[in-house]
Amino acid sequence: MTNVNSNKTKENFNEIKKICQDFFEKMGILEDIEVGKIEEKRLPIKIKVEEPRVLIGQNGKTLLEIQYLLRVILRKRIGNDFYLDLDINDYKKKKIEYLKELVQAAADHVVLTKKIKELPSMSAYERRIVHLELSEREDVVTESQGQGEERRVIIKPHLK
Repeated sequence: MTNVNSNKTKENFNEIKKICQDFFEKMGILEDIEVGKIEEKRLPIKIKVEEPRVLIGQNGKTLLEIQYLLRVILRKRIGNDFYLDLDINDYKKKKIEYLKELVQAAADHVVLTKKIKELPSMSAYERRIVHLELSEREDVVTESQGQGEERRVIIKPHLK
């Protein structure tokens, strides 16, 4: 039984990799692609290109749209339910590191001044990173406010 599941997973992995390679080759931009193993329903795909700006877009919007399109294609062909995590030239990785540093500094400022700090509007993905990053701190609390593209994170001092 394990052998059958193992073979099916390997077939899916190989097909996923082929679909991704074909997708980016047809766009004429692929230089290097790395498809990771699905873990906790997350499929990481990293690609390297010479001109990443075109694929990333302003604030990563194009990257998210490409990720969505590729996820739809993969789900239609493979049928698995997973979260596709596409990263181009480590853009997301660097963005996460930057966001974490930014929100820690903002939280420190809130603690020192005892004043609420409103962060710029962010995507749901970025807001989630902010909430998770500050969730272990006992001196601040976070909440999201606003609607649509104007939704942002508010950092407040924790009143004990």
